[in-house]
Amino acid sequence: MRGPPHARLLGVTASRSEYHEIEMRILVCEDQDSIRRMIEALVQARGYEVTAVASGTKAIDVAATNPPDIVLLDLMLPGQYDGFEVCRRLRADPVTRDVPVVIISALDDDESRSRATRAGANAYYTKPFSPIALLKEIDRLRERMISS
Repeated sequence: MRGPPHARLLGVTASRSEYHEIEMRILVCEDQDSIRRMIEALVQARGYEVTAVASGTKAIDVAATNPPDIVLLDLMLPGQYDGFEVCRRLRADPVTRDVPVVIISALDDDESRSRATRAGANAYYTKPFSPIALLKEIDRLRERMISS
């Protein structure tokens, strides 16, 4: 079995014992095309590799076959799995159990936040969200992965 996805973040060079950074992979799951494209462009501009999907089923498939380092997840998704279920399934899979999940949702009520937390979300942002705040959250999660 492969190690945790964030194990790719640090490596040792062959010539020295210096650490170098390796590109992070971020999975974006958002059904609205314009928001998905905006998040994708924002995160790519920061230098991260992005895979963007429009459904919960696709997010689960992608995460299982090519585990991301971070998941940016909408809650209101079409089809079989909403964002809550996607988060639960990611947490249930040993391959993706420790992958940070950041919720980005129009749902701004205490019950939705509580359900997302119970499902295993690491952070919760409501739409419209601050792109700067989202990037800071990604950077914070990245630093935490590097230091662990």
